[in-house]
Amino acid sequence: MTGRYSGAHNLRILAITNQKGGVGKTTTAINLGTALAAVGENVLIIDLDPQGNASTGVGVPPEARHVTAYDVMVGQSTLAAARIQTAVPGLSIVAANADLVGIESELKEDGGKPYRLRDAVTALVAEQRGRGSDQAHTYVLIDCPPSLNLLTLNALVAANAVLVPVQCEFFALEGISQLKESIDQIRSTLNPGLEIQGVVLTMHDQRTAFSREVADNVRQFFGPKVYDTMIPRNIKVAEAPSHGKPILLYDYECAGSQAYIRLATEIIERERQYKAA
Repeated sequence: MTGRYSGAHNLRILAITNQKGGVGKTTTAINLGTALAAVGENVLIIDLDPQGNASTGVGVPPEARHVTAYDVMVGQSTLAAARIQTAVPGLSIVAANADLVGIESELKEDGGKPYRLRDAVTALVAEQRGRGSDQAHTYVLIDCPPSLNLLTLNALVAANAVLVPVQCEFFALEGISQLKESIDQIRSTLNPGLEIQGVVLTMHDQRTAFSREVADNVRQFFGPKVYDTMIPRNIKVAEAPSHGKPILLYDYECAGSQAYIRLATEIIERERQYKAA
């Protein structure tokens, strides 16, 4: 099964979403993007969260965000013109800032507002085809805000698949059924090809029986959609964003870095299976 953006460039769009905050969406976007780039993929992160934490986490300060995801969403810029190269070879980002807070009112009268990001990605694909494949993106990771709003809707309409981070804590499954219903609804109306690529367990503490129990519950709910790799609760992972670095640059040897490398390998293998199906 190939996504609608596939073809010469095999571009895959993954929306990283969970309307519950604090589950590791941004951390996963940053570090998965870095790990994918490290194994030779060309990755673009689209920061769709008005807080702009993904932008900060890859070392793009607010004063350097001259063209942002807001400009793309309102049609004042293309993704290609808005992207910023990070310190990681093969990883760029379309940054975000608080301007995105006003996107709902800005597009209030636009009947095509759910398709704004999809159209921007389509234009990016056309541009990549026009200039050859050397610098073509192979993955776009969309970091969504912690709510099912217009920004998240745009991400889900643009995406081939959804990656759901779930924290190993007491309310882990809270809201997950609602998210799954939303994905099903978008699949039936706006994006027939949308699927759940996988569920990643984050902030896992293998020392506690409770954390293991939550992981078991999530696996029972989602079945084989849950990745084997679990992201451990790790102080280095928590520290890295404050230094403007993905964990692979901040401390390559730590458990968090190695987990994200394994997750990237697992995701690529799952993508190969989808494309071969």
